[in-house]
Amino acid sequence: MTKPTRPSAGRGKLLLRVPWLNVVGVVAVVVAATLLAVKNLHADTSPNQILNVSYDPTRELYARLDKSFVEQYRQQTGVTLEIKQSHGGSGRQASDVIDGRQKADVVSLALVSDIDALRKRGLIAPDWQSRLPNNSVPYTSTIVFVVHKGNPKGIRDWPDLVKSGVAIVSPNPRTSGNGKLSVLAAWGSVTTRGGSDAQASDFVKSLLGHVVVADTGSRGAAISFSVERIGDVHLSWENEALREVSENNNELEIVYPPVSIRAEPAVAWVDANVKDQSRASFAKAYLQYLYTDSAQEVIAQSGYRPVKPEILAKHSDRLPELNLFPITAIAADWNDAREKFFGDNGIYDTISSPVRATVTSAHHRRKAKRP
Repeated sequence: MTKPTRPSAGRGKLLLRVPWLNVVGVVAVVVAATLLAVKNLHADTSPNQILNVSYDPTRELYARLDKSFVEQYRQQTGVTLEIKQSHGGSGRQASDVIDGRQKADVVSLALVSDIDALRKRGLIAPDWQSRLPNNSVPYTSTIVFVVHKGNPKGIRDWPDLVKSGVAIVSPNPRTSGNGKLSVLAAWGSVTTRGGSDAQASDFVKSLLGHVVVADTGSRGAAISFSVERIGDVHLSWENEALREVSENNNELEIVYPPVSIRAEPAVAWVDANVKDQSRASFAKAYLQYLYTDSAQEVIAQSGYRPVKPEILAKHSDRLPELNLFPITAIAADWNDAREKFFGDNGIYDTISSPVRATVTSAHHRRKAKRP
């Protein structure tokens, strides 16, 4: 059973209230239980649990994946698992695991650098990226624009975002992988097309000045834009954009900019929390399942880009071929990008406006709403 909310600190316990059991009854119960345990030695149906701490918009994806994995795993091993879920801004989720507020068995976060932050704290093995295929990246994504039907502001490319009167909704880069990727994509939209770092800095600074709501995570930003009707454009994960448009029929549409970033959400089991051999086997099997054909198909159907090219090609009508630059086009790697852009005194600190980048008050939200 999948639960999209963060797990509580303890587990509920079933209390059996029996007014009286005589000695014979107790013996009978014990014998019956023992026989049942022997009978089911190789068909364990106990509710073994693992916790997947994930980033904000993956609720629907993992609800589908968990259901199919649990059934497949039960058929293969006789063990019935329960996969619990926690979702939030990727940076905040990583911090919660590091601080012990969430005892994750596996993490599936928006950025490689978010998981590597756990490695730096000794929670995950140094070789974590080599333990699963494709450097532990089971699917990719990108940042696109969601606009109102008819695209009244004529937003087609990144420079259109800083036109006079354009109001942007984008998550806060301090807490959200979507927010960080929006900044990185905006920067690269300048430098990968011949612009200088100085020009990229000026552009991103101007873009941040157009942000009217910066929610802590991508799902909150989607609600601000599609439900509360704030802003003219939402800088969104592609999968989240597809969900938004689908759930708001004839009200929203997606604009694919000519260039954007190739996002690489990554996964890992948390070694420090799966020291028990059984728990470790559950976590590893769960993540290995993400690379199977059946899981890759679900991933594509859910608006993410599977790493198996033959499956991605089957969904080209919904997931079109795009011009996506890798992180190495603007930094050495994801960790370098984290330090260069979002570390102390990094680019984001230098160019962001503390007030404009965190406008979330009810007063400003009402002012930013479309009429």
